[in-house]
Amino acid sequence: QVHLVDSGGSSVQVGGSLRLSCAASGDRDSYACMGWFRQAPGHEREWIASRNIRSGLTGVADSVTGRFTLSQENANDTLYLQMNSLKPEDSAMYICAARVATGDACSLKNAPDKYWGQGTQVTVSS
Repeated sequence: QVHLVDSGGSSVQVGGSLRLSCAASGDRDSYACMGWFRQAPGHEREWIASRNIRSGLTGVADSVTGRFTLSQENANDTLYLQMNSLKPEDSAMYICAARVATGDACSLKNAPDKYWGQGTQVTVSS
């Protein structure tokens, strides 16, 4: 069993920054692949970024490349999403996800068997 706690969402102005956190606990072999999705009202859930927290192999969506980055704290299996230069279109519920990793890779985007956090709201206003 895996438990994900995501936090850090807030309301910010255009151009601002936020750092989201996702703390994982439980069966460590079941959440080596961790990442973030977001979903805005009326839109499909969108994959943002993911990382194999054992190998460090990382993937980031084109829509946020150059503005969003991942980092991690190994001591407590926490994944961070640093979001800079925020735009109104970044407003969404951001949801942490995790699943078992295959080797050094992290295939989170389309995998059906994911654990989910409860989500944290990000609102960017002009």
